[in-house]
Amino acid sequence: MADLDVVEICAGAGGQALGLEQAGFEHALAVELDPAACATLRANRPAWKIAEGDVADPAVWRPADYRGVALLAGGVPCPPFTVAGRQLGATDERDLYAWAVELCGIIRPRVLLLENVRGLSTLRFSAYRQHVLDRLRELGYVPDWRLLQAADFGVPQLRPRTVLVALREQDAPWFRWPSGSDRPPTTVGETLGDLMAARGWCGAAAWASRADKIAPTIVGGSKKHGGADLGPTRAKRAWAALGVDGLGIADFAPDAAAPPTLLPRLTCEMVARLQGWRDDWEWRFSGLKTARYRQIGNAFPPPVAAAVGTAIRRALAHSGAPAQAVDAPDDPVFRVLRSRTTFLTVGQIAERAALPADEVVRQLRNLGQDFELESAEMPEGIGYRLGSFKAFLGQRNHARHERFAASRSTIS
Repeated sequence: MADLDVVEICAGAGGQALGLEQAGFEHALAVELDPAACATLRANRPAWKIAEGDVADPAVWRPADYRGVALLAGGVPCPPFTVAGRQLGATDERDLYAWAVELCGIIRPRVLLLENVRGLSTLRFSAYRQHVLDRLRELGYVPDWRLLQAADFGVPQLRPRTVLVALREQDAPWFRWPSGSDRPPTTVGETLGDLMAARGWCGAAAWASRADKIAPTIVGGSKKHGGADLGPTRAKRAWAALGVDGLGIADFAPDAAAPPTLLPRLTCEMVARLQGWRDDWEWRFSGLKTARYRQIGNAFPPPVAAAVGTAIRRALAHSGAPAQAVDAPDDPVFRVLRSRTTFLTVGQIAERAALPADEVVRQLRNLGQDFELESAEMPEGIGYRLGSFKAFLGQRNHARHERFAASRSTIS
């Protein structure tokens, strides 16, 4: 197909970009905040146009200049939604998810593709997700969510990602989610055995035999996190069971002087393989070790991006037989509140939403973190009414800008 151009925001070190390229898309623009990641993109794809800086800063790029591209894609920051973090959602200065949806009203792409962590798919963010679905429908798109497992696409890692694809109504019936590969992924030992043995370590073969499962989720972390390691305590225990020291990242594989019983650390090259990069792509990561590790660890695995990109390309070509789109389920509490301008008590919401009262209370607590939730005394008890969305949607005076500027040096 001609005109398979893509604008990618929060492009990182190119995991999604590389996958989309393999699916047949051509980058009109990639926007990224981190200087080291921008250097990686420029070094590997010098012909691409790279915009470096805050993606929400109009001085960095003008979304209106790219109106009508085939695909708007992005791996917007994960910390607002990750279970390992505080899950601040709409009030996190790094949250760009809802703003990326608003870009569809400016750019009017044929397709929107956003990927994020599994936490976005949890009950905590059901109202946030509902806002996204409602807004995309208002803009004339048919949205759908799917939790994709990287291991289903040959990536030797447990890496669930929440993926949103929204197509215009004329293209949506042809979209099919990719089903993945029929072959199981290789184990950590099979994937990294040659790299562990590259400098003559005599324990490499025994280590590869012990590392007989796929990897836990690679955790790239952020500048707030500190140095490079393989994640929280639970993840480090999983790595230790595979014979890997998760307390840091090594500069080199073990050499011939290393004892055979060594618990080795992974190198950045090893982590890249576990994220689905292939050596023959000759993709080089710029910066010092910690910067390289963060770029790799935070990436969308290229094989998954390629599979989703291929499914999108086929939909745009109207390949295959069309099917009836299936709407994602609504959040019942949000649905009740968004349809009313009056205050409702917990009991009234529970009756309309067909939910137990304690479940309504839990969902109101979650909803109140991302939306203004007004309350008032009523004869029947305290009533609630849905207010405005707290997320950054492009407002010039939003609190996000001040918070972002204050923590700019630690945002990645």
